[in-house]
Amino acid sequence: MKQDLFVKICGITNLEDALQAVRCGADAVGFDFFEESPRFISHKRAADIVSALPEHISKIGVFDHAERKFVLDIVHHVNLSAVQLFGDEGPDDLVNFDTSVIKAFRVGPGFDVEVMKNYIVDAFLLDAHQKSFGRTGGIGFDWNVAIRAKEYGRIMLSGGLTPENVEDAIRFVRPYGVDVNTGIESKPGKKDHDLLREFVARAKSIPVSYRDEEEP
Repeated sequence: MKQDLFVKICGITNLEDALQAVRCGADAVGFDFFEESPRFISHKRAADIVSALPEHISKIGVFDHAERKFVLDIVHHVNLSAVQLFGDEGPDDLVNFDTSVIKAFRVGPGFDVEVMKNYIVDAFLLDAHQKSFGRTGGIGFDWNVAIRAKEYGRIMLSGGLTPENVEDAIRFVRPYGVDVNTGIESKPGKKDHDLLREFVARAKSIPVSYRDEEEP
C-alpha cells in the first residue's frame, strides 16, 4: 500500500491556523516548545489546540536540545502523536522513546548523511542550517543531500519551502513528506491562510507517493 505525501504545517501558535491546516488537507501540525523561538507555545496552550483537532491529524512537538524527561512530560501533557528532535541525541538515546520520533538535522556545508545510518526512527527531517532556531528566513539547502539521505530512511524536507518552490522540491527529491513554517507566514507565529492553502494544494498535486521508487 502506498503512502501519499505527508504535509506538516509547523510553528502553530493558535487554533485558527491549526484548523485552517486541517481544512486544507494537511496531515500534521507542529508545535515549537523551544522558548527562544518566536513561535514558542506553552504546553497548556498547545494542549487546548490539540483537544480541538480531529484524531487523524498528527500533532508533533518540536524540541531543540531538550532533556528526555522534559520532552516526555510535554508529550503526555499535550497528547502529542510524535516528537521532532533537533539536538545531539545519538542513536542509543532514541531507543524505546515511548512515542514516534522524527530525528531532525540542520544541513550546512560539509553535512555528512552517514551520520544518520545508525538511527532507528520513524523519519528524518532535514532543515536548513541556521544559528537561530526556527529562522531559516527562506534559506534552503542543496536538495541532492536529501536524495542521498533517503538511503537511511524516510525523509521529510524542510527549510526554505514556499508555495512557489514546493512542487519542484517534491519532484526532485521525492521525499516522504514536506514541512513548512516561515514560507507561509504573515508574521512569525501567524500563518497566511491563503499561502497555507496554496502550499498544501500544490504539494498534494504532485502524483508521487513514498513507495513509487520501490516498484518496477
